[in-house]
Amino acid sequence: MLFSGCQVFKPEVFTDYRGDLWTTWKKGEIPLEFNHDKVSTSRKNVLRGIHGDFKAHKLITCLYGELYFVMVDNRKDSETYSQWRGMILDDKTRYQVLLPPGVGNGFLVLSEHSVFSYKWSYPGEYPDVEDQFTIKWNDERLNIDWPISNPILQQRDK
Repeated sequence: MLFSGCQVFKPEVFTDYRGDLWTTWKKGEIPLEFNHDKVSTSRKNVLRGIHGDFKAHKLITCLYGELYFVMVDNRKDSETYSQWRGMILDDKTRYQVLLPPGVGNGFLVLSEHSVFSYKWSYPGEYPDVEDQFTIKWNDERLNIDWPISNPILQQRDK
């Protein structure tokens, strides 16, 4: 079960001898106006996150590779505050996850390389790093079951 406001989508995929074709987003299917897209490329054992903010919706997918994706509810008024959920995102299932404001996310790269995509929808100005929250990847209160004990981290996530 996901948190309130979170949704998982599985797009239809057209496959033939040339490869695959699928839509990552189509106006009207999700009732949000997206401001911009971001793409992150990473190598195996890189752990990014857990980051979030209180104003942006994010539509997330793994375009290439395989990730262990984690969501953390950081909304103090939520019944699932400080709980986490994990799932595999990869280029085979092509699951997409829509996260509401206040739900942070992070991921660990399981494949040799990955391409992580997220669309942002928010009012006003972009919620940059100074407007975001960071939850330590190995916070003992959350006890997230990461499939690695010594990931590659950036300074912000240590």
